[in-house]
Amino acid sequence: MRVTERNIDNNGQMLLISEVEVEGWWTTLESADAEVIALYRDHATSEQFHSEFKTDMDLERLPSGKFDSNDLVLNLGALTYNILKHIGLCGLLDEDAPVRHSAKRRRIKTVIQELMYVAARLIKRSRQLWLRFG
Repeated sequence: MRVTERNIDNNGQMLLISEVEVEGWWTTLESADAEVIALYRDHATSEQFHSEFKTDMDLERLPSGKFDSNDLVLNLGALTYNILKHIGLCGLLDEDAPVRHSAKRRRIKTVIQELMYVAARLIKRSRQLWLRFG
């Protein structure tokens, strides 16, 4: 349980009567209270990943009315999602990463735009193949 007492509102205005907010959680977890509250606070992260999976990978509507086809599409989508997340993580930690600002994670859409949509040219010269980016 967490009790928060506020004497100032969001705009900085002092309140005549304090605002009291009481939050409570029921759980079967064998964790400390602070850990349960931190887990609850982090629930929006899973919603963010769900939104990313649906919108950035265009899997909002499944293509078929047949279960097996949709199962295949979802499995391929999950595989693609995990590969793109790994590429994004590697690109985030690399020294030459195309970063506009520091971040802890990248959305799939950003990974696709910055790392997948890169123009490249295959050059064959002196019995060697060169791949030039840019």
